[in-house]
Amino acid sequence: MDFGFSPFSVLLLSVWGESSLPNGLRELCAPAAMGPHFTLLCAALAGCLLPAEECVMCDPSVVLALKSLEKDYLPGHLDAKHHKAMMERVEKAVKDFQELSLNEDTYMGVVDEATLQKGSWSLLKDLKRITDSDVKGDLFVKELFWMLHLQKETFATYVARFQKEAYCPNKCGVMLQTLIWCKNCKKEVHACRKSYDCGERNVEVPQMEDMILDCELNWHQASEGLTDYSFYRVWGNNTETLVSKGKEPTLTKSMVGPEDAGSYRCELGSVNSSPATVINFRVTVLPKRVEEEKPSPNIVTPGEATTESSNTLQPLKPEKMLKGRLLGLLIWGSLALITGITFAIFCRRKVIDFIKSSLFGLGSGVAEQPQVPKEKATDSRHQ
Repeated sequence: MDFGFSPFSVLLLSVWGESSLPNGLRELCAPAAMGPHFTLLCAALAGCLLPAEECVMCDPSVVLALKSLEKDYLPGHLDAKHHKAMMERVEKAVKDFQELSLNEDTYMGVVDEATLQKGSWSLLKDLKRITDSDVKGDLFVKELFWMLHLQKETFATYVARFQKEAYCPNKCGVMLQTLIWCKNCKKEVHACRKSYDCGERNVEVPQMEDMILDCELNWHQASEGLTDYSFYRVWGNNTETLVSKGKEPTLTKSMVGPEDAGSYRCELGSVNSSPATVINFRVTVLPKRVEEEKPSPNIVTPGEATTESSNTLQPLKPEKMLKGRLLGLLIWGSLALITGITFAIFCRRKVIDFIKSSLFGLGSGVAEQPQVPKEKATDSRHQ
């Protein structure tokens, strides 16, 4: 049985056209380069991912993974007798996805680098999961097609999110955004053109304080080809004076006075001849802020004295009086208890000392009676 790849090559060319095939896919599916097994998988991947115009094939890591799948995995895991059924299923999948069209809200044929990387990583992760499972035969075919079906939905979600949130996010001005065209995998800089005028901002600042004019918008960091921020003072006779120019998006002037009130203009330059954004500022200088002096804590103002005297004259509530009396009784009772315990300890020591002194005093009195010297006793006898 002949399992040539010519029918699939014709089918792919009828869907995309020879010149529309991505470079990576054209080389990957070349008849002279690969065998019939890999041609089937290449067509399956092209069909299942057609809603994104084969964007993931613009990632070289996906091309290398599919080459490794054909060379290292397919020979021992797919029987030749199942090729025909697989071809029929792939052909049907390609025809089904052929009817999908571009949509301004969900897909316009371009993605950014971050979206492409997320879709490629998700596909490679699931492809590795299948090869690590060592599945074979019909089960391998089912796993592969189911994985491609889920990956198609996942990538469509990524693309729709990019289309809604990251594709030309500027509301005004001109943003230069690097995009990848999925049809031919070319990476080019796209100009998201909106109105140059980003409106006027009213700024109020008290006299003798700092004036800060901020010209940065949230998409400036993501844009390419931007140069310098230029701030101009606009006068009433339609003339203007350059105040500052540089990479800083803010203009700061300290200790402003009435002469600083008026109109200002900020212009962000680009590599093109036209500016990226233009923002106007109308500055109003308010009277100097008056700070209230706080009195010293040791000085009593008349109001505070009146309040203090009124608080002193107010009668105490019964609850507070009862709490005060109970607290006083508790304090005095504690003092009396401490005094009594101290006195008892003192008296006990005195009584013990008295008893000891009495007992030892009697014993020492008997023992210490005076004795008459023998010489004196003899003399008394002779007399």
